Amino acid sequence: MQWVNALSQLPSLEAALRQVVEEAKAKLQAAQLKSVLSRQVQTVGSGSLPGLLTGYVPSQPLRPNLGVLFVSAAFASEYIRVLPLLSGLLEVDVLIGCSGGGIVGGGHEIEDGPALSLSLAVMPEVVLHPFHLRGNQLPDLDAAPSAWVDCVGVSPQSKPHFLLLADGFSSGISELLQGLDFAYPGSVKVGGLASGGRGPRGNALFLLDARTLTPRRELYREGTVGLALYGNVVLDAVVAQGCRPIGDPLRVTEAEGNVILGLEGRPPLAVLQDLAERLSPVDQRLARHSLFIGLLMDEFKSEPTPGDFLIRVILGVDPRVGALAIGDQVRPGQTVQFHLRDAQTSAEDLRWALSRYCAERNLRQSPSQPRPEPCGALMFSCLGRGKGLYGTPDFDSQRFRELLGELPLGGFFCNGEIGPVGGSTFLHGYTSCFGIFRPAH
Repeated sequence: MQWVNALSQLPSLEAALRQVVEEAKAKLQAAQLKSVLSRQVQTVGSGSLPGLLTGYVPSQPLRPNLGVLFVSAAFASEYIRVLPLLSGLLEVDVLIGCSGGGIVGGGHEIEDGPALSLSLAVMPEVVLHPFHLRGNQLPDLDAAPSAWVDCVGVSPQSKPHFLLLADGFSSGISELLQGLDFAYPGSVKVGGLASGGRGPRGNALFLLDARTLTPRRELYREGTVGLALYGNVVLDAVVAQGCRPIGDPLRVTEAEGNVILGLEGRPPLAVLQDLAERLSPVDQRLARHSLFIGLLMDEFKSEPTPGDFLIRVILGVDPRVGALAIGDQVRPGQTVQFHLRDAQTSAEDLRWALSRYCAERNLRQSPSQPRPEPCGALMFSCLGRGKGLYGTPDFDSQRFRELLGELPLGGFFCNGEIGPVGGSTFLHGYTSCFGIFRPAH
C-alpha cells in the first residue's frame, strides 16, 4: 500500500490540478522505487544494489486505485469543471472529494485563498465501493439492518470501513450514522461535512468511478458521497474533541429528550452554580463562553478518561426549573460531566489523543509478527480550530506529524466532523478527526 499527498495554492483551477497531479505522480514513482529498493535489499543484500538499480525506470508506473480531493471555496464558481479537468490529467479507479472552507495538505493548513489537496493511494487487495445517498433516500431508523445494506450496497460480512463526505443541509447525516452503525457494527466511519458554501446547494461533493465502460463522473450539491473499503485495509480513527473535564462525573436523575431536569437529584443549574464557585477565576471566565457537557459512552468505566466522553454543546437554560438543554438526547441514569475548552486545552487533548493511539499501537505490536505501519491519513478539522483558536497556522497537522512522522496527510476544515467515540459514530463540532490507513497484513 502506498499513499501520497500534494497541495497547490495556484489561483488557476487548471494549473492547480495539473500541479497536484504531477507532484502526486512523481511521489508515487518515488515510492515504487523505494519499494523495489527494499525488496532488493532483502533478496541480494545492499552491496549489490548500485548495479541492480542503475538506470532503473518503472516499466509500469503505479496506477492509483483511490484519489481523495479537497477544493477550496475560492474555486466555487468552477466546481463543475473539476472532474472534467481532472479526468484529462489523471487515471484513477475511484475518487471522492468535496469543497472546503480551508484545505489541508503538504504539511500545511490553508485557511484562506485558493487551495487544492489531492491524496492518491495504491491499495492492493482492497475493494473500493463508492456511493451517493440523498437524505430522502435513507431508510427509517426503525428499519431492519438489511434496508441500510441495500441502500449502501455492501455486505456486512465483508467488514467494510467508511469514508463519508456530506452536505450538512441535505444529507440527514445523523440518521445516516445511526443507520450505518446499526447495519455495520464494528466498522470505522470517518469524514466531515463539506464547507465553504453559504447555504443549501452551496457546497460540492465529487465522485468519480472509472472502472465501468461508461465512467461515472458526478458533481453533487446535496446528500452524502461515501466510500466503503474492505479487504487488506484497516482504518484507524483518532478523535480529539479539545475539551477538559471540570468537577466530578454526575448521574442524570431526570431527563426528557435533550433536556436534563435533574443531576444527582438536584436542578442542573444549581449543580452548575455550585461548581462555578469552586473554579479558578480563569476557568470562571472561560465557563461564560466555552462551557460544554460530556456524555459518558461506556457506563462500565469506573475511572473514565477525557476520550470516553462525547462532548456536546449546552443550548440553553430554563431558570424557572433549573433545567439544561443540550445538543443530544439524554436519558436518566446516564453519566455526564461538565467540560471547558480553550486553545491550551485543545492542544493538550490533541496530543493526548494522538499519543494514546501511538501507545496502543506499540502495545499491540509483536516482535515476531510486526503490524504493518500506517501509510496515509486524512484530517477532518472544525472551522472553529486553526489560526482562530491557536493563533498560529498548521497547528493540528504539525502535532500529527510530530507524533506519527512524515505520513502523507490530506484533509479540510469542516462544518462538522465524523468519528467514533465509545464504539458509536457521531457528528462532532470543534473537533479534529483523523482517519489513518494501513494494510491489514
